[in-house]
Amino acid sequence: MKIAVVGMGYVGLSIATLLSQKHEVVALDIVQEKVEKVNKRVSPIKDEYIEKYFKEEELNLKACLDYKEAFEDAKYIIIAVSVNYNEKTESFDTKKIEEIVEKVKELNENPTIIIKSTIPIGYTEKLKEKYNMENIIFVPEFLREGKALYDNLYPSRIIIGGISKEAEEFGEILKEVSLKKDVPVKYMSSSEAEAVKLFSNTYLALRVAYFNELDTFAESNNLNTKNIIEGVCLDSRIGNYYNNPSFGYGGYCLPKDSKELKAEFKDIPQNLISAIVESNSTRKSYIANEIIKRKPKTVGMYKLAMKTGSDNIRGTAIIDIIKKIQEQGINVIIYEPLIEQKEYLNCEIIENLEKFKNKCDIIIANRIDESLSDIKEKVYTRDVFGEN
Repeated sequence: MKIAVVGMGYVGLSIATLLSQKHEVVALDIVQEKVEKVNKRVSPIKDEYIEKYFKEEELNLKACLDYKEAFEDAKYIIIAVSVNYNEKTESFDTKKIEEIVEKVKELNENPTIIIKSTIPIGYTEKLKEKYNMENIIFVPEFLREGKALYDNLYPSRIIIGGISKEAEEFGEILKEVSLKKDVPVKYMSSSEAEAVKLFSNTYLALRVAYFNELDTFAESNNLNTKNIIEGVCLDSRIGNYYNNPSFGYGGYCLPKDSKELKAEFKDIPQNLISAIVESNSTRKSYIANEIIKRKPKTVGMYKLAMKTGSDNIRGTAIIDIIKKIQEQGINVIIYEPLIEQKEYLNCEIIENLEKFKNKCDIIIANRIDESLSDIKEKVYTRDVFGEN
């Protein structure tokens, strides 16, 4: 069958690649360079499995810029555009999704729309009512940046927010292209699936925040963070995973999704969700203050991406730390191969790593790297396990 995918970020491109193993997939994007790259089987994002599948697999995948070409005769239209959180309105900005739904109504009589963008709880039902369309399903993604296709091939679970023949069929399509045997598939209302997405990401933010606060306590009391975490995590109920301290949770999803969930509570009693959001700000301030009190003249920021192997610097916690350090009149320079310009955030970009290392009094690294091993005495990091 023909399936259209709108948006070629890591969500859209990974689902397009996944489905094009067995179906005709047309991926739509507004960026011509991305379209050209995909049609030449060059991944526009850093993802090992997408790059591998582009080279090695026969994929029925085409990218285009034209809505009509993408939507005409498509049985499923998957919306995978980015949805930003608006701090003023305290809600997700869903205008892009509505613009796409209007285009679908123009160009295709009766497709099933699959929303994979993260949205407010209850949004799918409101959308169905607004456009008088029944076939809109919410299917959340649970992907890691840099491992998006892998996580689609070996999913932890498949959540389908819709109770209908089309919803059941789409669940079976996802199972069919998965390489994992016995993937749990759970069908529920769209609002319940929307809640699953927000509560899942906020729990991950909670876990990051918890081990970061443990680390703050340990560093403040001259205790060994690694020993404490390993001792805590030997409890099987806690588990020895997702526990490496960082400068704060960042990236595109966790900050905005935890803020959206906090806003969803409105008049519902809660303490924990607010604390998760506030804890991240506290952690970033703590890290900045630890650097400031050392009174350096020049601080070097070793890479802005939060994870090793990621090419995404959106929403990185390091940006807020840079700003807090700059407020004290301290010069900050950045080593980040992902940035082509000479200046970013009013910081000089140093392309040469050796030159960068020599110019800094302190180098901040969210994740430690072998290339910094010769100047360990200059490096400030809270990475105790040497992993993401």
